[in-house]
Amino acid sequence: MSTVIERRSGIEIRAGGDAKSPRLVGYAAVFDAPSLDLGGFIEIVKPGAFGRTLRSTTADPLALVQHKPDLVLGRRSAGTLRLHEDAKGLAFEIDVPDTTAARDLLVSVERGDIKGASFAFVVPAGGDKWHMRGDQAVRELHDVSLHEITITAQPAYPDTTVARRSLEQFTTGPRLRSLRRFLETI
Repeated sequence: MSTVIERRSGIEIRAGGDAKSPRLVGYAAVFDAPSLDLGGFIEIVKPGAFGRTLRSTTADPLALVQHKPDLVLGRRSAGTLRLHEDAKGLAFEIDVPDTTAARDLLVSVERGDIKGASFAFVVPAGGDKWHMRGDQAVRELHDVSLHEITITAQPAYPDTTVARRSLEQFTTGPRLRSLRRFLETI
């Protein structure tokens, strides 16, 4: 098992929530989508690659800004970072803290200046497979131990995203307002 932590960028993010509880949502990895050239090879994350971490009761990934451990946005064990795999990839939702760095990040995401995500991982023995596709070396990630996801302006995987989720966009219209009032009484 390798102990080298690798970092990859290129995710989809959206800013959301509301003024009191902002959220970032998106994909830290998109399955079967090639990365940019990572220095002589491209990488492809396969479905199920994050299962080890998601099934673990002790794995405690962080959500960071630009892979900086002093800029923590959320943590799985605190319930402020939620992760799951779906048909598209590794989805995340972060309850953003009320810090200067997080507020600045939300502004940059809302403006579209920052719209990617990344992840840091260790590959256990047998967790990757290499092959050639024409002249290009390709690494497939089948099993990784996830250490962090990060919000970044320069992702290695161009198919990832991040965005802010707005509660207001889901609670407009008479039917949705009625449903919201009903749910608030429960």
